[in-house]
Amino acid sequence: MIFEYFAQFFEMLMEIFSQGGIITYVILFIGIYGIIIAARKIHYLKKISKVDATEIFGVVTASMERGGAVEALKQLNTYKNPISRIISETLKIGYKNKIEVEESIEQIFIVEVSKMTKNINTLKTIIELAPFLGLIGTVIGIWMTFKTLGVGADATAMAQGIYVALITTIMGLTVAIILLPIFTYIQGLIDNEMDKIELATKMTNWGYGIAKVRVDANVECALEALQRAEGVVNTRAISDPYANIKVSFKPSMLDKSISNVILEKCNVNSEIIESKLKQ
Repeated sequence: MIFEYFAQFFEMLMEIFSQGGIITYVILFIGIYGIIIAARKIHYLKKISKVDATEIFGVVTASMERGGAVEALKQLNTYKNPISRIISETLKIGYKNKIEVEESIEQIFIVEVSKMTKNINTLKTIIELAPFLGLIGTVIGIWMTFKTLGVGADATAMAQGIYVALITTIMGLTVAIILLPIFTYIQGLIDNEMDKIELATKMTNWGYGIAKVRVDANVECALEALQRAEGVVNTRAISDPYANIKVSFKPSMLDKSISNVILEKCNVNSEIIESKLKQ
């Protein structure tokens, strides 16, 4: 019974394609192409949304307590999604200035949004185009039917011709009806990811940072230069096997990276050994 049903269904499909003409095949082709685009897009969006923003930020907070920004960056490398890349850039405050970090975040945002929305307009065009192609096929079919029948029209032949012509409209509407809810679902997934990115940006609005710096020479000059730098709250010399200056700063006000401040004012090289950021 089931086999007979599928056999009849397959026979009906073959009849539709054999009688519908070339436009039917065109609609079928763009419909399959649209399904391929949708499947690939859903797979990509599901892959990058497996880990929630709050979970990633929990890892960042725990890593920051253990080993600072460097440890957090190492942990974030295991995640491959837009949120982890944006948070990674915000952790580089101190190594970079505020403007450089914001520019990097903007570039990442543009790239990630481009990936998420790639081929979305193509899918939307297919949904809008398919019914029109079906309508064109119907109009052409009816026109050819009247042309063939002429003045002395046979009602049976005319009905058969109109039936064949309507096949293309059925095909076009079918493609649009199948792809439209899928498109809406994809758009919802994209909106969810955009909300996560916005949340991640707000969550990484660091209130203050602390960095340990190793200066090769002229520590007094480096201390004075950092104390005068925009965004630096406090500096002091420390006795540490790997660092000799400790810096407290406000990330949102840091106009130059810590290393650049020292290099410009004192002409000596320096390196941030440890950096911790707090909200």
